[in-house]
Amino acid sequence: MTLLLPQPNHIHKPPLVPYRRLRKPYRLPVISAVSGKQLVTSGEVRAVEPREAKTALASEGYVMLDVRPSWEREKARVKGSLHVPLFVEDTDNGPITLLKKWIHLGYIGLWTGQRFTMFNDEFTLRVLEALPDKESKVLVVCGEGLRSLMAISKMYGEGYKSLGWLAGGFNRATEGDFPEIEGTEELRFATIGGASYYLLKLLVLLQSFGKESR
Repeated sequence: MTLLLPQPNHIHKPPLVPYRRLRKPYRLPVISAVSGKQLVTSGEVRAVEPREAKTALASEGYVMLDVRPSWEREKARVKGSLHVPLFVEDTDNGPITLLKKWIHLGYIGLWTGQRFTMFNDEFTLRVLEALPDKESKVLVVCGEGLRSLMAISKMYGEGYKSLGWLAGGFNRATEGDFPEIEGTEELRFATIGGASYYLLKLLVLLQSFGKESR
């Protein structure tokens, strides 16, 4: 004898939920900073050629902010410019840092004369102290133009919107581009140090000798 169990009239199924309701909303990652290069390319930051710098400073109300390390600035600087270094010398003497310094000296330091540096954690604070008015027109400068791009990115993120960038840095400067220079070197040579500095001096001397012998 077969026992027949009562069958339900219908099988209960959970209601279908649209797929879009099951998915979690996707949010694009928040970008905290825009690169200095993007700011210059987009026109948010003005690119100033070295030959235009004197006019920008004298007639257009720009203030110059030099972000080079102190040992470069000591060699040559524009008189009246403000100074807040983006990088400072790393004074840590722990074993790992000493090893890094030794490698840096062997591969870079002896040739360029550049010291082992670290990012200046107080950069933004010092900029705010030197330039409390964020509406100020600021021409940001360095030796080659790379460090100033980084500085521009940070300053723009802090609310400075009237920024200029010295295109190519002091390395592209020629005599007469700036009102008055202080220091013992030409601006375009201030970044160069170590063995490369003496090689450069030799090349300049040979060039002068070649001109005189003609």
